[in-house]
Amino acid sequence: MSYGIYIGKNHAADGHAWLAGYGDEPSSHWLEIVPRQTHAAGATITVGMTPEADLPGRLTEIPQVRETARHLRVSYSYYLGVPAPLTNGGLNEYGVAVRDIWSPSRPELIAMTPAGQTGPNYSDLARIVMERARSAREGVDIIAALIAEHGYSCYGGNSHIIADEEEAWVVIEFAGGLGLWVAERLGPDSIRASRPGYIGRIPDAPNADFRFPAHFVSTAVEKGWHDPKSGPFDVNVVYGDGKGRWQGVQWVEAEMRKRAERPEKISLADIIWAIATEKLTGDTAGYGQVVPLRDPGIPSLRMFWHAPVGAVTAPMVPVFMGQMAPPPEYGPHRYLTTGESARFLDNRNEDASPERTSRVRQGQEVTRSAFQTYKRLMHLAFQIGESALTELWDHWRTMESRLASELAGVTRAVQVLTAAGEEDLAADHLTRYSNRHLIGALQDAEALAAAYEARLRNAGKLNVSTCAKVPKQIW
Repeated sequence: MSYGIYIGKNHAADGHAWLAGYGDEPSSHWLEIVPRQTHAAGATITVGMTPEADLPGRLTEIPQVRETARHLRVSYSYYLGVPAPLTNGGLNEYGVAVRDIWSPSRPELIAMTPAGQTGPNYSDLARIVMERARSAREGVDIIAALIAEHGYSCYGGNSHIIADEEEAWVVIEFAGGLGLWVAERLGPDSIRASRPGYIGRIPDAPNADFRFPAHFVSTAVEKGWHDPKSGPFDVNVVYGDGKGRWQGVQWVEAEMRKRAERPEKISLADIIWAIATEKLTGDTAGYGQVVPLRDPGIPSLRMFWHAPVGAVTAPMVPVFMGQMAPPPEYGPHRYLTTGESARFLDNRNEDASPERTSRVRQGQEVTRSAFQTYKRLMHLAFQIGESALTELWDHWRTMESRLASELAGVTRAVQVLTAAGEEDLAADHLTRYSNRHLIGALQDAEALAAAYEARLRNAGKLNVSTCAKVPKQIW
């Protein structure tokens, strides 16, 4: 389902906007730093769904651009017939951030989605925007052009939040194979949570704050879903699930507006709270991501805060555009990776049976899996309950506060090195800083997990029932 939240800069203590969220997928997740790449003339990329998807599709090739941007992202290995690796978004070197969020279309649109649908899927769109867009507005243009030219493959409707330092756009892509999409601009005074993505009333024609194709309103009129005489066109009522803002969205938006009204406004700690609170975040959250939407002057200093599982029991650590790579512990492992249960780390029969050979590199697999370690800690804490959740919250939030206080020094060091022409040393500095804390946090997680397991075993309270103990969530 996924979750995203945008905070306009007028509400922020630091004077810049924020985009944060996570994805909900039952598979492995890993952190990636994808380099800028140049592609040959005539190069293509594979997009779309497979016949195994809930709404069956067909993979096709579409043109690749000559150069794609460096970007940070979280990838994962499975969702409903969509080929891996997938992504819900991240941040590129131009400062464009993307979050993918499920957004159900009305049942009639889902029913009319053509068998063998083609065109980019939700993950393709998120990845392509990160690879190509230099602004949030251009990200909307890219999605609109892709849908118009190649179509859109879906599992029932989807949305994206695309943001830069000046503005953000909520873009909803609808099922049905009709090329329907709509975008709403979010500005400096906006606070918007998406789960699912929603847009309400729109004007009769596109303007500076709303964009949609020429047939967007007329299609609904032709199908009898909207009567222009009845009042304004409400996107959620006409093309969506008709439920408006869900309970969790109403709750977190209200909470963030209360915080925005304080003299100190909304800080990093508040943004982390919004995606870490146990009322919203649990086992389904595959990671956590917080992007400060500001221009640091040097692309290598663009960054996001990353948690390898849901931040309810995990820390968020800075990851920089300019660092060379994350630690292998945070890369792909076989734990929860789709298809790996039928494969071997053995290449002897690779030519005859390539499907039986692991896709994970041996050197990667022998490292600790951060994703698995933090999942273990999560479920130990959930079994202990409030005392463990409070302890972990205090521990990780203290760590984040310390790291935040160090960022000015890291920034200054990179600025000095870059100005001196020492880009390689700057990259090394960023890599050492981020990776040291990613590994340090992982060591803390292992120690905490060991202590929690010992506590539960000693008390005879390991939960061996078929009912998992988890915090009560709004959604």
